[in-house]
Amino acid sequence: MKKTMISVLALGAALAGGAAIAQAQKAPTAADADAFVARAEKELADFTVEAARVSWINNTYITDDTDALNAKYGTIGTEMSVKFAKEAALYQNVPGLSFDTKRKLDFLRGGLVLPAPTTPGAATELNDIATRLNSTYGKGKGTLHGKPISGSDIEAAMGTSRDPNETKEMWVSWHDNVGKPMRKDYQREVEIANQGAKELGYPDVGAMWRSQYDMSPEEFAKLTDKLWGQVKPLYDELHCYTRARLNAKYGDAVQTKTGPIRADLLGNMWAQEWGNIYDIVAPKGAGDLGYEVGDLLKAKGYDWKKMVQTGEGFYSSLGFAPLPETFWQRSQFLKPADREVICHASAWDIDNKDDLRIKMCIKVNSDDFTTIHHELGHNYYQRAYNTKPFLYENGANDGFHEAIGDFVALSITPNYLVQIGLLDQARVPSADKDIGLLLRQAMDKVAFLPFGLLVDKWRWGVFSGQIQPGDYEKAWTNMRLQYQGITPPVARDETAFDPGAKYHVPGNVPYTRYFLARLLQFQFYQAACKQAGWKGPLHRCSFYNNKEVGKRLNAMLEMGASRPWPEALQTFTGTKEISGDAMVAYFQPLMTWLKAQNKGQKCGW
Repeated sequence: MKKTMISVLALGAALAGGAAIAQAQKAPTAADADAFVARAEKELADFTVEAARVSWINNTYITDDTDALNAKYGTIGTEMSVKFAKEAALYQNVPGLSFDTKRKLDFLRGGLVLPAPTTPGAATELNDIATRLNSTYGKGKGTLHGKPISGSDIEAAMGTSRDPNETKEMWVSWHDNVGKPMRKDYQREVEIANQGAKELGYPDVGAMWRSQYDMSPEEFAKLTDKLWGQVKPLYDELHCYTRARLNAKYGDAVQTKTGPIRADLLGNMWAQEWGNIYDIVAPKGAGDLGYEVGDLLKAKGYDWKKMVQTGEGFYSSLGFAPLPETFWQRSQFLKPADREVICHASAWDIDNKDDLRIKMCIKVNSDDFTTIHHELGHNYYQRAYNTKPFLYENGANDGFHEAIGDFVALSITPNYLVQIGLLDQARVPSADKDIGLLLRQAMDKVAFLPFGLLVDKWRWGVFSGQIQPGDYEKAWTNMRLQYQGITPPVARDETAFDPGAKYHVPGNVPYTRYFLARLLQFQFYQAACKQAGWKGPLHRCSFYNNKEVGKRLNAMLEMGASRPWPEALQTFTGTKEISGDAMVAYFQPLMTWLKAQNKGQKCGW
């Protein structure tokens, strides 16, 4: 869990609303700004430790009492953040500011995810709503065969069921039971947060979120569109091929030959990753990879602890120190039988130093094996920058934080599985299986791209008012069609609130970071494989046990947010430009194959 930072306030609004903190009778100086930043960092660092502990308890033991405590601390943190944002604005144009002071002032002005206005009671109401939405998701259940099924269990069932009546029931029940009750609360949350953003000098919350990337909100929106344009042709071919295979399996009555794909048939509640239905799309002759990671784990007797130890072992092989003993004592690895918890996987840095934890409800399967490698990436990043000043204890941008574990997980190749004793050398897929290997990866990595983009595009529209409350569901369904080419299994109307069925919406987690991470991970991976001297096909590269890669990776990680993200990117990859080219290069053999398979098909939707 990354620390909450602070928000922006335009100078004029700050002077009008913050007279109590204005410098009396004299203009503020650079020394005044330095002193303010030092004070703000100290207060925030102290507060976030206690707030993180409260939040941890609430996430791992959901009760009315822990909800109330979490909401209280959220209110305190929001009010503190707004106070510092307003004061930071007073120093923005002071002459003679150092680079660090200016950068920290920008962070203090711009990093609060949900800004509350200064209206009495607004921060309390906002945090009450945010806590209620989060807990509604955590306690949410769908149904299977008419019986209640929890979030982590329904996700697993969606991945294994091949009965379209079952998947429809699970999809509809989850979206109705979890999303619908949130709609009124979410609308009110948007109203309050937008008021706060305007007080801080932004048009709306979405513009504030987009301001956190060392460029203007407008430039960032254009960058995401440009990146999507680079990888969209690959997605379009994958969609066309997958639709044809689903049609062949289920027939026209379930999945049509043309048009969008029915959302519940893709093996994932949100149709965001399709790897669970690889068995349906696997190419004849080359599709059988000879192994499935989940089966290997079970055959070798892996439990949750062995899975986590294996993930730790990858980072140790690069030269990183082992995780602290408290990680094993304090993390949540399994779903408790006696209480409600948030099972959604996350990584935590409680004290901004060494109290690292993950929160999961681990199952012995391929997805959770990958997720463990991912979440530990957050922890190692958190520890790498823990000597930096508090306001620099974060990723170069939020996409970096997500990409670190993802690019390590790309190294879960057959060679890696052999090295750690999970796979016998004799079972390593031969070169004629490469299309199968790439397709299996693409079903997750490529399939995710449009979803990774549209979640925030929908929220940006909601925050800006371009999407009105009466059109929440219509706009969501239309965007899912526009970007993903999918459609719900049943008609949806404005009594529904399907965005709420995705954790990051009620959890108020900006989502574009995951889109950026999907692209950055391939840039990091390509760079690491080059550093390791890999000569074979890129997708078979593993840099496991390469200390030189680890050394260069740590050089980027330990920078934290102390420099603009293009400089951090350059430190490891040699370029300041984020690009989709590395992903395209990785999947180029698959792209050629997909085009051949789709010849004669009416692609698109």
